[in-house]
Amino acid sequence: MSTIEEQNFTVNSAEQAAADGAGEKAVDRTADSTAPRTDDKPPRTATPAGSSRPLIEFNGVYKTYKNGVHAVRDMNLKINRGEFVFVVGPSGAGKSTFTKLIMREEKLSAGEIFINGYRLSTIRNHQIPLLRRTMGLVFQDFRLIPTMNVFENVAFAMHVVGASNAEIRRRVSYALNMVGLAKKAKSKPNELSGGEQQRVGLARALVNNPSIIIADEPTGNVDPNMSYEIVELLNEINRRGTTVIMVTHEHQLVRDFHKRVIMIDNGTVVADSMGGDIL
Repeated sequence: MSTIEEQNFTVNSAEQAAADGAGEKAVDRTADSTAPRTDDKPPRTATPAGSSRPLIEFNGVYKTYKNGVHAVRDMNLKINRGEFVFVVGPSGAGKSTFTKLIMREEKLSAGEIFINGYRLSTIRNHQIPLLRRTMGLVFQDFRLIPTMNVFENVAFAMHVVGASNAEIRRRVSYALNMVGLAKKAKSKPNELSGGEQQRVGLARALVNNPSIIIADEPTGNVDPNMSYEIVELLNEINRRGTTVIMVTHEHQLVRDFHKRVIMIDNGTVVADSMGGDIL
């Protein structure tokens, strides 16, 4: 898999995301035009409606980088559909590797990871974009495309996956209304405050109706008042059924929102409780 494909939803530039989207659509066309074979079926452990299998499951997971760093050690956890989970821990604890493993930006070294029914130890390269389409990402540094206005930045995530113009108009309008930016649709990123730019990022993460939103320090570049607004928006998205995983260093936010908290240190889960009592 190419570097572009490995980072297909990390929108650093229009060219990168467009190239990756083209790759995804090419895979889909091939799949549609070829008679299905048993060995081409997704290596999924999808479970029927009503099943209790978690949306995210780590079983004895290890990740060791080529330089010998043991970033994740015997990690075990389960996150169910519809949960809101804060992930906390000191710098270098393994939080970033944890999220990269979920997104399959990194391969596990040992153990098993199941995400939305996909078994990541055996997932095929052409299925990774399909897995990632079930996720929305929110970044600390916003990663908006400066030459596009707000509507275009959010719509771009849908163009990449081949959505129709009618569906794009409908979904983008819904997402911008939800984050309170409908009146800013024609504004460029440099005309927005940091908080507004992050709300655009939230709308972009939401627009493809993902099962999971991963927010990596989404309040790191906004003021304290806006931090609460960002988490409130994530909370509202969660109330509508989307699983939210938020990595953060802001312990007061975690205490105030009374959600499940997973603490990672030295590459493993050292605490897991409700309400922020572990902080």
